[in-house]
Amino acid sequence: MRTTPLPGIGVQYDFTTREHRQLSVIAHRDGTRTVNVYRGDDPDACAQSLHLTEAETASLIDALLPAHHSPNVLHTTDLGLVAERIELSAHSYWNGRLLGETRMRTEAGASIVAVLRRSGAVPSPTPAFRLAGGDTLIVIGTREGVDAAASILGRE
Repeated sequence: MRTTPLPGIGVQYDFTTREHRQLSVIAHRDGTRTVNVYRGDDPDACAQSLHLTEAETASLIDALLPAHHSPNVLHTTDLGLVAERIELSAHSYWNGRLLGETRMRTEAGASIVAVLRRSGAVPSPTPAFRLAGGDTLIVIGTREGVDAAASILGRE
């Protein structure tokens, strides 16, 4: 799967199925999703595009991942919270800076609960954690808080 940040929009995930069909999902910052299926004879031509609301997306996830129904899984949307992946660009202002310098909770009211890096996941990073371009930050908060976090983290 290939991930492409779409500044101001969200993130696009592209992948190829076992049957060599091209699919993409655009995770919009407002919680909606667009699912695109491309033609088999021309993988650059979109054959079908579905725009799903946040509730429709949650229903589709439930249908695709029955294990998602585990009572131990926290369903953030039921609590009015969202979790989103935000990638730091190589040119980010935060590249090489400490996580605490972002003042994320104070400025955005959102929390960075994990950082994904090529070397692996870092759960619950401390304020002394040094950020790097290419890091993917898992941010949780209200929709507004996560949007504010994306704005702060998008600074170059």
